[in-house]
Amino acid sequence: MNHCSSQLKKQQSQPAGKKGARMTTELRNHRWQQILAWLLAGLFILGFFFSPVGAWTGPIIGVWFVGSQRPLRGFLWMTAIAFIPGLLMHWRSFPLTGPTEPLQYLGWMLLVALLGVLPFTFHRFASPHFSGLLSTLPLPLAGTALQILDPPQPFGALTGIGFHHFLVLWFAAVVVWMWNREANWAKFGAGAGFFAVIAILEGDSFALTPSFLNALTPNFGSTFAWTCLAGCCAYLVYALLRPFHSQPWASRQETVARLQSPSTGAPLHVVAEQGREALGSAAGESFPIRKGIPDFRAPQDLTGDNLKYNHVYQTIGGFYDDIQRIFCALAGFDRSAYFHSYLDLLEVKPGDSVLETSVGTGLNFRYLPAGATLSGLDLSPEMLANCQLNLRRWQMDADLYLGNAESLPFADSSFDVVFHVGGINFFNDRAKAIREMIRVARPGSLLLIADETEKHVKEVYEKSPGGLWKNRREPVSAPIDLIPPEMQEVRLQQMRNGDTYALTFRKPALL
Repeated sequence: MNHCSSQLKKQQSQPAGKKGARMTTELRNHRWQQILAWLLAGLFILGFFFSPVGAWTGPIIGVWFVGSQRPLRGFLWMTAIAFIPGLLMHWRSFPLTGPTEPLQYLGWMLLVALLGVLPFTFHRFASPHFSGLLSTLPLPLAGTALQILDPPQPFGALTGIGFHHFLVLWFAAVVVWMWNREANWAKFGAGAGFFAVIAILEGDSFALTPSFLNALTPNFGSTFAWTCLAGCCAYLVYALLRPFHSQPWASRQETVARLQSPSTGAPLHVVAEQGREALGSAAGESFPIRKGIPDFRAPQDLTGDNLKYNHVYQTIGGFYDDIQRIFCALAGFDRSAYFHSYLDLLEVKPGDSVLETSVGTGLNFRYLPAGATLSGLDLSPEMLANCQLNLRRWQMDADLYLGNAESLPFADSSFDVVFHVGGINFFNDRAKAIREMIRVARPGSLLLIADETEKHVKEVYEKSPGGLWKNRREPVSAPIDLIPPEMQEVRLQQMRNGDTYALTFRKPALL
Protein backbone atom coordinates (compact mmCIF):
# COMPACT_ATOMS: atom_id res chain seq x y z
CA MET A 1 0.00 0.00 0.00
CA ASN A 2 1.14 3.57 -0.64
CA HIS A 3 0.48 6.80 1.28
CA CYS A 4 -3.30 6.36 0.98
CA SER A 5 -3.11 3.23 3.11
CA SER A 6 -2.68 5.41 6.17
CA GLN A 7 -6.32 6.42 5.65
CA LEU A 8 -7.56 2.82 5.63
CA LYS A 9 -8.60 0.82 8.67
CA LYS A 10 -8.42 -2.93 8.19
CA GLN A 11 -10.00 -5.41 10.51
CA GLN A 12 -9.37 -9.14 10.17
CA SER A 13 -12.47 -11.29 10.67
CA GLN A 14 -13.15 -14.99 10.59
CA PRO A 15 -11.70 -17.15 7.79
CA ALA A 16 -13.93 -17.94 4.85
CA GLY A 17 -13.11 -21.61 4.58
CA LYS A 18 -10.64 -23.00 2.08
CA LYS A 19 -11.48 -20.26 -0.40
CA GLY A 20 -9.65 -17.57 1.57
CA ALA A 21 -9.97 -14.94 4.25
CA ARG A 22 -12.66 -12.30 4.56
CA MET A 23 -11.57 -8.83 5.56
CA THR A 24 -13.38 -5.53 6.03
CA THR A 25 -11.90 -2.24 4.88
CA GLU A 26 -13.37 1.10 5.97
CA LEU A 27 -12.55 4.58 4.72
CA ARG A 28 -12.47 7.73 6.80
CA ASN A 29 -14.74 10.65 5.94
CA HIS A 30 -13.41 14.18 5.39
CA ARG A 31 -15.80 16.44 7.26
CA TRP A 32 -14.51 19.82 6.05
CA GLN A 33 -14.53 18.74 2.41
CA GLN A 34 -18.07 17.49 2.91
CA ILE A 35 -19.16 20.85 4.36
CA LEU A 36 -17.55 22.71 1.47
CA ALA A 37 -19.24 20.38 -1.04
CA TRP A 38 -22.65 21.07 0.49
CA LEU A 39 -22.01 24.82 0.44
CA LEU A 40 -21.14 24.67 -3.25
CA ALA A 41 -24.19 22.52 -3.96
CA GLY A 42 -26.34 25.06 -2.13
CA LEU A 43 -24.85 27.82 -4.24
CA PHE A 44 -25.88 26.06 -7.45
CA ILE A 45 -29.37 25.43 -6.09
CA LEU A 46 -29.64 29.11 -5.13
CA GLY A 47 -28.75 30.00 -8.69
CA PHE A 48 -32.07 28.55 -9.90
CA PHE A 49 -33.99 31.07 -7.78
CA PHE A 50 -31.67 34.09 -7.48
CA SER A 51 -30.63 35.48 -10.87
CA PRO A 52 -27.43 37.30 -9.79
CA VAL A 53 -26.05 33.92 -8.66
CA GLY A 54 -27.66 32.02 -11.53
CA ALA A 55 -25.92 34.30 -14.02
CA TRP A 56 -22.65 32.65 -12.92
CA THR A 57 -23.76 29.12 -12.01
CA GLY A 58 -26.08 28.64 -15.00
CA PRO A 59 -23.32 28.73 -17.64
CA ILE A 60 -21.25 26.30 -15.55
CA ILE A 61 -24.12 23.80 -15.61
CA GLY A 62 -24.55 24.40 -19.34
CA VAL A 63 -20.88 23.76 -20.14
CA TRP A 64 -20.87 20.65 -17.99
CA PHE A 65 -24.13 19.23 -19.37
CA VAL A 66 -23.33 19.72 -23.06
CA GLY A 67 -19.78 18.52 -22.48
CA SER A 68 -21.03 15.28 -20.92
CA GLN A 69 -23.03 14.34 -24.03
CA ARG A 70 -22.33 13.62 -27.66
CA PRO A 71 -22.42 17.00 -29.48
CA LEU A 72 -25.75 16.56 -31.30
CA ARG A 73 -27.55 14.98 -28.36
CA GLY A 74 -26.23 17.65 -25.99
CA PHE A 75 -27.32 20.39 -28.39
CA LEU A 76 -30.89 19.04 -28.70
CA TRP A 77 -31.34 18.40 -24.97
CA MET A 78 -29.95 21.80 -24.01
CA THR A 79 -32.18 23.51 -26.56
CA ALA A 80 -35.24 21.86 -25.05
CA ILE A 81 -34.11 22.83 -21.54
CA ALA A 82 -33.66 26.46 -22.67
CA PHE A 83 -36.82 26.65 -24.79
CA ILE A 84 -39.44 25.33 -22.37
CA PRO A 85 -38.55 27.53 -19.34
CA GLY A 86 -38.19 30.53 -21.65
CA LEU A 87 -41.66 29.91 -23.02
CA LEU A 88 -43.10 29.69 -19.52
CA MET A 89 -41.27 32.84 -18.45
CA HIS A 90 -42.73 34.89 -21.30
CA TRP A 91 -46.24 33.41 -21.30
CA ARG A 92 -47.79 36.80 -20.51
CA SER A 93 -46.40 38.15 -23.79
CA PHE A 94 -47.73 35.26 -25.87
CA PRO A 95 -49.90 36.73 -28.66
CA LEU A 96 -53.35 35.20 -28.96
CA THR A 97 -54.59 37.26 -31.93
CA GLY A 98 -54.01 36.68 -35.59
CA PRO A 99 -53.44 33.38 -37.38
CA THR A 100 -49.65 33.65 -37.68
CA GLU A 101 -48.52 35.70 -34.68
CA PRO A 102 -48.43 32.74 -32.22
CA LEU A 103 -46.32 30.69 -34.66
CA GLN A 104 -43.98 33.62 -35.27
CA TYR A 105 -43.62 34.12 -31.53
CA LEU A 106 -42.80 30.44 -30.99
CA GLY A 107 -40.38 30.58 -33.91
CA TRP A 108 -38.48 33.48 -32.38
CA MET A 109 -38.43 31.77 -29.00
CA LEU A 110 -37.02 28.61 -30.55
CA LEU A 111 -34.44 30.59 -32.53
CA VAL A 112 -33.27 32.38 -29.39
CA ALA A 113 -32.98 29.03 -27.59
CA LEU A 114 -31.02 27.49 -30.49
CA LEU A 115 -28.63 30.43 -30.73
CA GLY A 116 -28.21 30.54 -26.96
CA VAL A 117 -27.12 26.89 -26.90
CA LEU A 118 -24.88 27.20 -29.95
CA PRO A 119 -21.85 28.58 -28.02
CA PHE A 120 -21.94 25.59 -25.65
CA THR A 121 -22.07 23.17 -28.57
CA PHE A 122 -19.25 25.00 -30.32
CA HIS A 123 -17.21 24.75 -27.13
CA ARG A 124 -18.01 21.02 -26.89
CA PHE A 125 -16.70 20.54 -30.44
CA ALA A 126 -13.66 22.81 -30.42
CA SER A 127 -12.22 22.70 -26.90
CA PRO A 128 -10.98 19.05 -26.96
CA HIS A 129 -8.65 19.98 -29.84
CA PHE A 130 -6.69 22.36 -27.56
CA SER A 131 -4.85 22.06 -24.28
CA GLY A 132 -4.50 24.30 -21.25
CA LEU A 133 -6.39 27.57 -21.03
CA LEU A 134 -6.65 27.70 -24.82
CA SER A 135 -9.29 24.98 -24.49
CA THR A 136 -11.43 27.31 -22.34
CA LEU A 137 -11.77 30.14 -24.86
CA PRO A 138 -14.21 28.74 -27.49
CA LEU A 139 -17.22 29.30 -25.20
CA PRO A 140 -16.63 32.99 -24.30
CA LEU A 141 -15.60 33.78 -27.87
CA ALA A 142 -18.74 32.20 -29.35
CA GLY A 143 -21.06 33.61 -26.69
CA THR A 144 -19.76 37.15 -27.14
CA ALA A 145 -19.79 36.90 -30.94
CA LEU A 146 -23.56 36.33 -30.79
CA GLN A 147 -23.98 39.97 -29.78
CA ILE A 148 -23.71 40.75 -33.47
CA LEU A 149 -27.28 39.43 -33.71
CA ASP A 150 -30.14 41.47 -32.28
CA PRO A 151 -33.47 39.61 -31.98
CA PRO A 152 -36.67 41.64 -31.70
CA GLN A 153 -38.49 42.42 -28.50
CA PRO A 154 -39.71 41.01 -26.16
CA PHE A 155 -36.77 38.63 -26.30
CA GLY A 156 -34.08 41.27 -25.88
CA ALA A 157 -30.41 40.73 -26.45
CA LEU A 158 -29.09 37.20 -26.74
CA THR A 159 -26.21 38.00 -24.44
CA GLY A 160 -25.10 40.57 -21.90
CA ILE A 161 -22.64 43.40 -22.21
CA GLY A 162 -19.59 42.28 -24.16
CA PHE A 163 -16.73 42.13 -21.70
CA HIS A 164 -18.90 41.14 -18.75
CA HIS A 165 -20.53 38.30 -20.68
CA PHE A 166 -17.13 37.15 -21.95
CA LEU A 167 -15.91 37.03 -18.35
CA VAL A 168 -18.91 35.02 -17.12
CA LEU A 169 -18.62 32.43 -19.90
CA TRP A 170 -14.87 32.18 -19.55
CA PHE A 171 -15.26 31.61 -15.83
CA ALA A 172 -17.73 28.79 -16.53
CA ALA A 173 -15.40 27.17 -19.06
CA VAL A 174 -12.41 27.36 -16.70
CA VAL A 175 -14.38 25.88 -13.78
CA VAL A 176 -15.50 22.89 -15.87
CA TRP A 177 -11.99 22.52 -17.33
CA MET A 178 -10.55 22.31 -13.83
CA TRP A 179 -13.32 19.95 -12.73
CA ASN A 180 -12.68 17.59 -15.65
CA ARG A 181 -9.00 17.45 -14.78
CA GLU A 182 -9.77 16.95 -11.09
CA ALA A 183 -7.78 20.01 -10.04
CA ASN A 184 -7.21 20.15 -6.30
CA TRP A 185 -8.86 22.66 -3.97
CA ALA A 186 -5.82 24.94 -3.98
CA LYS A 187 -5.98 25.30 -7.75
CA PHE A 188 -9.72 25.91 -7.60
CA GLY A 189 -9.11 28.66 -5.07
CA ALA A 190 -6.40 30.24 -7.20
CA GLY A 191 -8.63 30.17 -10.27
CA ALA A 192 -11.58 31.65 -8.41
CA GLY A 193 -9.34 34.38 -6.99
CA PHE A 194 -8.09 35.26 -10.45
CA PHE A 195 -11.62 35.77 -11.76
CA ALA A 196 -12.65 37.62 -8.61
CA VAL A 197 -9.92 40.20 -9.26
CA ILE A 198 -11.08 40.59 -12.86
CA ALA A 199 -14.70 40.91 -11.73
CA ILE A 200 -13.74 43.69 -9.29
CA LEU A 201 -11.75 45.52 -11.95
CA GLU A 202 -14.67 45.17 -14.31
CA GLY A 203 -17.01 46.85 -11.82
CA ASP A 204 -18.42 50.33 -12.19
CA SER A 205 -15.79 51.95 -9.96
CA PHE A 206 -12.75 50.75 -11.88
CA ALA A 207 -11.12 51.34 -15.20
CA LEU A 208 -12.33 48.30 -17.15
CA THR A 209 -15.94 49.43 -17.39
CA PRO A 210 -17.74 49.48 -20.73
CA SER A 211 -17.91 53.28 -20.57
CA PHE A 212 -14.15 53.56 -20.11
CA LEU A 213 -13.45 51.11 -22.94
CA ASN A 214 -15.91 52.92 -25.21
CA ALA A 215 -14.10 56.14 -24.47
CA LEU A 216 -10.85 54.57 -25.63
CA THR A 217 -12.38 52.80 -28.62
CA PRO A 218 -15.66 54.01 -30.13
CA ASN A 219 -18.21 51.22 -30.51
CA PHE A 220 -16.09 48.98 -28.31
CA GLY A 221 -18.92 46.45 -27.86
CA SER A 222 -19.35 45.92 -31.59
CA THR A 223 -15.60 45.76 -32.18
CA PHE A 224 -15.16 43.28 -29.36
CA ALA A 225 -17.97 41.06 -30.71
CA TRP A 226 -16.48 41.00 -34.22
CA THR A 227 -13.06 40.21 -32.76
CA CYS A 228 -14.58 37.28 -30.88
CA LEU A 229 -16.24 36.09 -34.10
CA ALA A 230 -12.85 36.11 -35.81
CA GLY A 231 -11.47 34.10 -32.90
CA CYS A 232 -14.28 31.56 -33.32
CA CYS A 233 -13.45 31.17 -36.99
CA ALA A 234 -9.79 30.57 -36.14
CA TYR A 235 -10.71 27.90 -33.59
CA LEU A 236 -13.11 26.25 -36.04
CA VAL A 237 -10.56 26.12 -38.86
CA TYR A 238 -7.92 24.67 -36.56
CA ALA A 239 -10.31 22.02 -35.22
CA LEU A 240 -11.40 21.01 -38.73
CA LEU A 241 -7.83 20.84 -40.01
CA ARG A 242 -6.60 18.94 -36.94
CA PRO A 243 -9.16 16.18 -36.33
CA PHE A 244 -8.44 13.44 -33.83
CA HIS A 245 -6.40 10.63 -35.31
CA SER A 246 -5.59 7.52 -33.32
CA GLN A 247 -2.44 5.56 -34.00
CA PRO A 248 -3.02 3.25 -37.00
CA TRP A 249 -3.52 -0.33 -35.97
CA ALA A 250 -1.18 -1.44 -38.74
CA SER A 251 1.66 0.10 -36.71
CA ARG A 252 0.65 -1.67 -33.47
CA GLN A 253 2.31 -4.96 -34.28
CA GLU A 254 2.77 -6.10 -30.69
CA THR A 255 -0.81 -5.21 -29.81
CA VAL A 256 -2.31 -6.92 -32.85
CA ALA A 257 -0.19 -10.03 -32.20
CA ARG A 258 -2.14 -10.73 -28.99
CA LEU A 259 -5.56 -10.43 -30.66
CA GLN A 260 -7.73 -13.35 -31.72
CA SER A 261 -11.31 -13.90 -32.79
CA PRO A 262 -13.53 -14.11 -29.69
CA SER A 263 -15.64 -16.81 -31.35
CA THR A 264 -13.12 -19.03 -33.20
CA GLY A 265 -9.82 -18.15 -31.52
CA ALA A 266 -8.21 -17.52 -34.92
CA PRO A 267 -5.34 -14.98 -34.94
CA LEU A 268 -6.19 -11.56 -36.36
CA HIS A 269 -4.38 -9.15 -38.65
CA VAL A 270 -5.06 -5.65 -39.95
CA VAL A 271 -6.94 -5.44 -43.26
CA ALA A 272 -8.39 -2.57 -45.31
CA GLU A 273 -12.14 -2.32 -45.86
CA GLN A 274 -13.46 0.53 -48.00
CA GLY A 275 -10.38 2.59 -47.21
CA ARG A 276 -10.64 1.97 -43.46
CA GLU A 277 -8.77 -0.33 -41.15
CA ALA A 278 -10.38 -3.50 -39.84
CA LEU A 279 -9.24 -6.70 -38.17
CA GLY A 280 -9.62 -9.94 -40.09
CA SER A 281 -8.77 -13.62 -39.76
CA ALA A 282 -7.70 -16.28 -42.24
CA ALA A 283 -11.20 -17.74 -41.96
CA GLY A 284 -12.70 -14.57 -43.45
CA GLU A 285 -13.92 -13.00 -40.20
CA SER A 286 -13.89 -9.22 -40.10
CA PHE A 287 -14.15 -6.82 -37.17
CA PRO A 288 -14.55 -3.10 -37.95
CA ILE A 289 -12.47 -0.38 -36.31
CA ARG A 290 -14.49 2.76 -35.60
CA LYS A 291 -12.82 5.88 -34.22
CA GLY A 292 -9.79 3.84 -33.27
CA ILE A 293 -11.76 1.15 -31.36
CA PRO A 294 -12.14 -2.40 -32.76
CA ASP A 295 -15.67 -3.76 -32.43
CA PHE A 296 -15.77 -7.44 -31.40
CA ARG A 297 -19.42 -7.59 -30.41
CA ALA A 298 -21.65 -10.37 -31.67
CA PRO A 299 -25.49 -10.37 -31.63
CA GLN A 300 -25.56 -12.87 -28.77
CA ASP A 301 -23.46 -10.55 -26.62
CA LEU A 302 -26.35 -8.10 -26.31
CA THR A 303 -28.96 -10.38 -24.78
CA GLY A 304 -30.40 -10.94 -21.31
CA ASP A 305 -28.84 -8.95 -18.48
CA ASN A 306 -26.01 -7.79 -20.73
CA LEU A 307 -28.52 -5.98 -22.96
CA LYS A 308 -30.63 -4.64 -20.09
CA TYR A 309 -27.78 -3.09 -18.16
CA ASN A 310 -25.94 -1.98 -21.30
CA HIS A 311 -28.90 0.33 -21.98
CA VAL A 312 -28.27 1.93 -18.59
CA TYR A 313 -24.63 2.65 -19.37
CA GLN A 314 -25.53 3.99 -22.80
CA THR A 315 -27.78 6.51 -21.05
CA ILE A 316 -25.61 7.50 -18.09
CA GLY A 317 -22.18 7.17 -19.73
CA GLY A 318 -21.65 10.92 -19.98
CA PHE A 319 -22.70 11.52 -16.36
CA TYR A 320 -21.10 8.44 -14.82
CA ASP A 321 -17.87 9.98 -13.53
CA ASP A 322 -19.35 13.28 -12.41
CA ILE A 323 -22.33 11.84 -10.54
CA GLN A 324 -19.97 9.55 -8.68
CA ARG A 325 -17.67 12.45 -7.78
CA ILE A 326 -20.56 14.63 -6.62
CA PHE A 327 -22.04 11.98 -4.35
CA CYS A 328 -18.62 11.16 -2.91
CA ALA A 329 -17.98 14.84 -2.17
CA LEU A 330 -21.39 15.32 -0.52
CA ALA A 331 -20.76 12.24 1.61
CA GLY A 332 -17.26 13.41 2.56
CA PHE A 333 -15.93 10.23 1.01
CA ASP A 334 -12.25 10.05 -0.03
CA ARG A 335 -12.62 8.74 -3.56
CA SER A 336 -8.89 8.53 -4.28
CA ALA A 337 -8.29 6.45 -1.15
CA TYR A 338 -11.10 4.15 -2.23
CA PHE A 339 -9.57 3.58 -5.68
CA HIS A 340 -6.22 2.84 -4.11
CA SER A 341 -7.79 0.49 -1.56
CA TYR A 342 -8.40 -2.13 -4.24
CA LEU A 343 -6.03 -1.16 -7.06
CA ASP A 344 -3.04 -1.29 -4.71
CA LEU A 345 -3.84 -4.98 -4.26
CA LEU A 346 -2.60 -5.52 -7.82
CA GLU A 347 1.03 -6.18 -8.66
CA VAL A 348 1.63 -3.65 -11.44
CA LYS A 349 5.22 -2.91 -12.41
CA PRO A 350 6.61 -0.53 -15.06
CA GLY A 351 6.44 -2.18 -18.46
CA ASP A 352 3.65 -4.60 -17.49
CA SER A 353 0.75 -5.16 -19.88
CA VAL A 354 -2.50 -4.46 -18.01
CA LEU A 355 -6.06 -5.35 -19.05
CA GLU A 356 -9.23 -4.09 -17.39
CA THR A 357 -12.45 -5.78 -18.48
CA SER A 358 -15.54 -3.54 -18.29
CA VAL A 359 -13.18 -0.56 -18.29
CA GLY A 360 -16.05 1.95 -18.39
CA THR A 361 -14.76 5.51 -18.51
CA GLY A 362 -11.21 4.48 -17.62
CA LEU A 363 -11.16 5.97 -14.10
CA ASN A 364 -9.07 3.14 -12.68
CA PHE A 365 -6.26 3.85 -15.15
CA ARG A 366 -5.52 7.13 -13.36
CA TYR A 367 -4.64 5.31 -10.16
CA LEU A 368 -2.35 2.64 -11.58
CA PRO A 369 1.43 2.99 -11.37
CA ALA A 370 3.01 4.83 -14.30
CA GLY A 371 4.85 2.96 -17.02
CA ALA A 372 2.36 0.15 -17.69
CA THR A 373 0.85 -0.63 -21.11
CA LEU A 374 -2.90 -0.26 -20.67
CA SER A 375 -5.77 -2.02 -22.43
CA GLY A 376 -9.48 -1.79 -21.69
CA LEU A 377 -12.58 -3.60 -22.96
CA ASP A 378 -16.23 -2.68 -22.51
CA LEU A 379 -19.60 -3.61 -24.00
CA SER A 380 -20.90 -0.01 -24.06
CA PRO A 381 -19.86 2.33 -26.92
CA GLU A 382 -20.93 5.33 -24.83
CA MET A 383 -18.66 4.39 -21.95
CA LEU A 384 -15.70 3.85 -24.30
CA ALA A 385 -16.34 7.22 -26.00
CA ASN A 386 -16.08 8.89 -22.59
CA CYS A 387 -13.02 6.79 -21.81
CA GLN A 388 -11.35 8.14 -24.96
CA LEU A 389 -12.22 11.69 -23.91
CA ASN A 390 -10.83 11.11 -20.43
CA LEU A 391 -7.59 9.69 -21.78
CA ARG A 392 -7.09 12.84 -23.89
CA ARG A 393 -7.74 15.02 -20.85
CA TRP A 394 -5.29 13.04 -18.73
CA GLN A 395 -2.75 12.75 -21.56
CA MET A 396 -2.72 8.97 -21.23
CA ASP A 397 -2.64 6.19 -23.83
CA ALA A 398 -4.56 2.91 -23.80
CA ASP A 399 -5.80 0.39 -26.35
CA LEU A 400 -9.59 0.20 -26.17
CA TYR A 401 -11.85 -2.59 -27.40
CA LEU A 402 -15.62 -2.87 -27.79
CA GLY A 403 -16.59 -6.37 -26.77
CA ASN A 404 -17.97 -8.82 -24.23
CA ALA A 405 -15.94 -9.67 -21.13
CA GLU A 406 -17.35 -13.20 -21.42
CA SER A 407 -15.56 -13.69 -24.78
CA LEU A 408 -12.28 -11.80 -24.72
CA PRO A 409 -10.54 -11.17 -28.08
CA PHE A 410 -7.06 -11.95 -26.74
CA ALA A 411 -4.73 -14.92 -26.99
CA ASP A 412 -3.89 -17.06 -23.98
CA SER A 413 -1.46 -15.57 -21.44
CA SER A 414 -1.42 -12.13 -23.09
CA PHE A 415 -1.34 -9.84 -20.03
CA ASP A 416 0.77 -9.48 -16.90
CA VAL A 417 -2.15 -8.00 -14.95
CA VAL A 418 -5.89 -8.59 -15.47
CA PHE A 419 -8.63 -7.03 -13.34
CA HIS A 420 -12.31 -6.13 -13.35
CA VAL A 421 -14.12 -3.45 -11.32
CA GLY A 422 -17.89 -3.04 -11.45
CA GLY A 423 -20.32 -4.85 -13.72
CA ILE A 424 -19.73 -8.55 -13.11
CA ASN A 425 -22.69 -8.70 -10.68
CA PHE A 426 -25.03 -8.39 -13.66
CA PHE A 427 -23.22 -10.38 -16.35
CA ASN A 428 -25.08 -13.10 -18.21
CA ASP A 429 -22.38 -15.65 -17.35
CA ARG A 430 -20.09 -14.64 -14.50
CA ALA A 431 -18.23 -17.96 -14.44
CA LYS A 432 -17.32 -17.65 -18.11
CA ALA A 433 -16.10 -14.07 -17.63
CA ILE A 434 -13.84 -15.23 -14.79
CA ARG A 435 -12.47 -18.12 -16.85
CA GLU A 436 -11.71 -15.67 -19.66
CA MET A 437 -9.79 -13.40 -17.29
CA ILE A 438 -7.74 -16.36 -16.13
CA ARG A 439 -7.11 -17.54 -19.69
CA VAL A 440 -5.63 -14.24 -20.91
CA ALA A 441 -3.55 -13.69 -17.74
CA ARG A 442 0.05 -14.89 -17.69
CA PRO A 443 0.93 -17.71 -15.28
CA GLY A 444 1.73 -16.40 -11.82
CA SER A 445 -0.43 -13.29 -12.25
CA LEU A 446 -2.57 -11.90 -9.43
CA LEU A 447 -6.13 -11.13 -10.64
CA LEU A 448 -8.70 -8.79 -9.08
CA ILE A 449 -12.50 -8.67 -9.24
CA ALA A 450 -14.35 -5.88 -7.40
CA ASP A 451 -17.99 -4.82 -7.38
CA GLU A 452 -20.86 -3.70 -5.14
CA THR A 453 -22.41 -5.95 -2.53
CA GLU A 454 -26.08 -6.82 -2.12
CA LYS A 455 -26.21 -4.27 0.72
CA HIS A 456 -25.30 -1.42 -1.66
CA VAL A 457 -27.58 -2.66 -4.44
CA LYS A 458 -30.57 -2.72 -2.10
CA GLU A 459 -29.80 0.61 -0.43
CA VAL A 460 -28.93 2.55 -3.59
CA TYR A 461 -29.66 0.82 -6.90
CA GLU A 462 -33.10 -0.50 -6.00
CA LYS A 463 -34.17 2.99 -4.94
CA SER A 464 -33.19 4.55 -8.27
CA PRO A 465 -35.99 5.52 -10.71
CA GLY A 466 -37.26 2.89 -13.11
CA GLY A 467 -37.00 -0.15 -10.87
CA LEU A 468 -34.33 -1.71 -13.07
CA TRP A 469 -32.64 -3.54 -10.19
CA LYS A 470 -35.84 -4.67 -8.49
CA ASN A 471 -37.27 -8.18 -8.82
CA ARG A 472 -33.85 -9.69 -9.49
CA ARG A 473 -33.63 -13.46 -9.85
CA GLU A 474 -31.12 -13.71 -7.00
CA PRO A 475 -29.13 -11.38 -4.72
CA VAL A 476 -25.68 -10.34 -5.87
CA SER A 477 -22.70 -11.92 -4.17
CA ALA A 478 -18.95 -12.00 -4.52
CA PRO A 479 -18.19 -14.80 -7.02
CA ILE A 480 -15.73 -16.56 -4.73
CA ASP A 481 -17.41 -19.93 -5.42
CA LEU A 482 -16.86 -19.42 -9.16
CA ILE A 483 -13.08 -19.24 -8.80
CA PRO A 484 -11.60 -22.50 -10.15
CA PRO A 485 -10.18 -24.67 -7.35
CA GLU A 486 -6.67 -24.64 -8.83
CA MET A 487 -6.34 -20.88 -8.25
CA GLN A 488 -4.10 -19.86 -5.37
CA GLU A 489 -4.10 -17.17 -2.65
CA VAL A 490 -7.84 -16.57 -2.90
CA ARG A 491 -8.85 -13.66 -0.66
CA LEU A 492 -12.12 -11.76 -0.28
CA GLN A 493 -12.26 -8.30 1.31
CA GLN A 494 -15.24 -6.10 2.08
CA MET A 495 -14.68 -2.36 1.72
CA ARG A 496 -16.50 0.93 2.14
CA ASN A 497 -18.45 -0.23 5.18
CA GLY A 498 -19.55 -3.40 3.40
CA ASP A 499 -20.82 -1.65 0.24
CA THR A 500 -18.19 -3.20 -2.05
CA TYR A 501 -15.95 -6.24 -2.17
CA ALA A 502 -12.53 -7.01 -3.63
CA LEU A 503 -11.73 -10.60 -4.61
CA THR A 504 -8.12 -11.45 -5.48
CA PHE A 505 -6.57 -14.74 -6.56
CA ARG A 506 -3.40 -15.92 -8.28
CA LYS A 507 -3.09 -17.98 -11.43
CA PRO A 508 -0.63 -20.79 -10.76
CA ALA A 509 2.80 -20.38 -12.31
CA LEU A 510 2.36 -23.76 -13.98
CA LEU A 511 -1.03 -24.91 -15.20
